[in-house]
Amino acid sequence: MSAPAGGSRPFLNRRLAAFGTTIFAEMSALATATGSINLGQGFPDTDGPAEIAEAAVRAIRDGRGNQYPPGPGVPELRLAIAEHQRRFYGLSYDPDTEVLVTAGATEAIAAALLALLEPGDEVIALEPYYDSYAACIAMAGAVRVPLTLRAPDFRLDADALRAAVTPRTRLLLLNTPHNPTGTVLTPAELAAVAELAIERDLLVVTDEVYEHLVFDGSHVPLASLPGMRERTVTISSAGKTFSFTGWKVGWITAPPALVSAVRSTKQFLTYVSSGPFQHAIAEALALPDSFYETFRADHLAKRDLLADGLAAAGFEVFRPQGTYFITTDITPLGEKDGLAFCRALPTRCGVVAIPNQVFYDDRSAGAPQVRWAFCKRDEVLREAVARLGRL
Repeated sequence: MSAPAGGSRPFLNRRLAAFGTTIFAEMSALATATGSINLGQGFPDTDGPAEIAEAAVRAIRDGRGNQYPPGPGVPELRLAIAEHQRRFYGLSYDPDTEVLVTAGATEAIAAALLALLEPGDEVIALEPYYDSYAACIAMAGAVRVPLTLRAPDFRLDADALRAAVTPRTRLLLLNTPHNPTGTVLTPAELAAVAELAIERDLLVVTDEVYEHLVFDGSHVPLASLPGMRERTVTISSAGKTFSFTGWKVGWITAPPALVSAVRSTKQFLTYVSSGPFQHAIAEALALPDSFYETFRADHLAKRDLLADGLAAAGFEVFRPQGTYFITTDITPLGEKDGLAFCRALPTRCGVVAIPNQVFYDDRSAGAPQVRWAFCKRDEVLREAVARLGRL
């Protein structure tokens, strides 16, 4: 292969060169190569409700969404999203001006950060953080400032948050329920965030994709607090709640000016996506309360099944309040390096997990931590627990 244009200059720009291939791709490939049980990447191993799958088929057959859907999203879905926010949280959003449909939450995060940040702006994010946060902040030319959630309770330190704000701080990036730790921010923690955001005139982007997977406490959107609706971009998606992660249907709700800014960026990313699936998710959001209650109860049982098995295998288990991930400490097993542990685990006992240190700027803070996904069939989790017993 010939040298890159410009001599020895690498193809990938310097902002992204440090990221390389995601840990999820590496570990999923390792699972396939070794025939291991994949408790690494967070996707279910069963599909969502049959009636919602049928709704997508019906939309395709009826020619709804087979061509480009409207840029902001199909009207039926935007209305359903607005109704969802009212139904669960008492938040009122205009479906025409305050809702934007995106290609999953990942695009929503990217579009929001690219739209709202200038080069050199500082973004405070909860560490450990989902890996796309760091990449999107880098693409915007901004500077990430980690606010570390520390074991064993992974609570937000309001004093540390206040100390992290500087004159260059533009935005707070929150994730609750939090991936990978499973922490659900309390009303008091959210109130501290709101007070600081208002005082320092900061924007807030909140990733709330696990909003319907809270086992202890309850999910409170930051936008529902006094003074926060006008400065908050709330992000969620259908993938985690309805178990159709491949459909890539996400959304933001925010005041018109913020939605307009994000839409201006989003139109040059995917423009539009997931046409027929948007119609199906509009129907999914209208499912009765019993669906959401059963979904939560099923995953609570899965959490406890895997958590108990991990504890029996010798891990220190940090039982999550929400999401479908469990963080453990490998130190009781005589291990210190989570990355080395996870790379060796498939050979040792046929299970794949994710090393938390890849979600930290301070790699040492997360070095002994490993994340496990429990959004799998019960029989798969039982087999994984049996295999981990070999440790």
